[in-house]
Amino acid sequence: MLIAVIVSVVVVGGIYQLIKPPPSRRCGITNGPPVTSPRIRLSDGRYLAYKVRGAPKESAKYKVIINHGFFASKDTYIPVSDEWLQELGIFLVTFDRPGYVESDPNPCRSPKNDALDIEELADQLEFGLKFFVIGVSMGSYPAWGCLKYIPHRLAGVAFVAPVINYWWPSLSSDICSKAFSRMPLLEQWRHRLIHYFPRLAWSIQRWLSFPTMHSIMKNNPKTFNKNDFDVMELLSQVPAPDKGKIDQQGAYESMYRDFVICFGSWDFNPLELTNPFPENSSSSVHLWMGREDGVVARDLLHQVAQRLPWIRTHEVPYAGHLFLHDKTLCEMMLKSLVLGGNTPF
Repeated sequence: MLIAVIVSVVVVGGIYQLIKPPPSRRCGITNGPPVTSPRIRLSDGRYLAYKVRGAPKESAKYKVIINHGFFASKDTYIPVSDEWLQELGIFLVTFDRPGYVESDPNPCRSPKNDALDIEELADQLEFGLKFFVIGVSMGSYPAWGCLKYIPHRLAGVAFVAPVINYWWPSLSSDICSKAFSRMPLLEQWRHRLIHYFPRLAWSIQRWLSFPTMHSIMKNNPKTFNKNDFDVMELLSQVPAPDKGKIDQQGAYESMYRDFVICFGSWDFNPLELTNPFPENSSSSVHLWMGREDGVVARDLLHQVAQRLPWIRTHEVPYAGHLFLHDKTLCEMMLKSLVLGGNTPF
């Protein structure tokens, strides 16, 4: 009997150690990475690092906050000049989402909490009542959270190549199944584990690498199109201040939590959201997608557009997944968000 108890304790202890998340290396603490960027302190004591560009805040007509994508940061390349931003009157803010680079991890991350972080960032930077939000790729789920939890603070929203959760209620199961089956088998299992068994998934993920732009390009180059490769060539020539820093506080706190939240169970159904601007034609929600995007399931984006007809949908014929970094398209997206009007797509 005693031996059985001892064996049980050892097994349970081993399982706990296996699924136990590693300690984070928060910036600014002893033996942690240094703080090199301006940060705000949130009401719960966490810090968010941010970067500003464009028109002076005091004279800017439009305040825009960008949520970067997976394995990225506040230094994500936005190919517009400060002069162009100043001409349009745009005060542009990018920030490290929780756990990335120099923003403290948040063990309670969710679309709601991330939306409230954005609201607090806007308030501490004295944006005023209304501001614009852009969600890029996996950074789209905080933007959905903004539509749900702080619609009264929004002047407009844009989703750029947004990643869609395959388990959202109301999505067609047939379309989801077909889109899901097109993923590499390893990615299908990764998504299933993260959705149904997130703690167990971490123990397995420790021996696997997260998919990055470079690993996808190596293992499945057909994921990217010509426009994507042109963008990659451009990015290779652009300084990368966040190189080697993106997951410096730990992959668990940055990339892994991103996967768990994006593809986990949400406490609301985005396809049941209502138009936050029913009486204001100058404010709008935009969904931008590339017709040749091999990363995002476009079938699901089309279904989102059909279910939420108040979202202005723009499908760029020649674009892949990385078109945020295309100067012409980036300027077009910012203009359509803050100025309204029609686009060629």
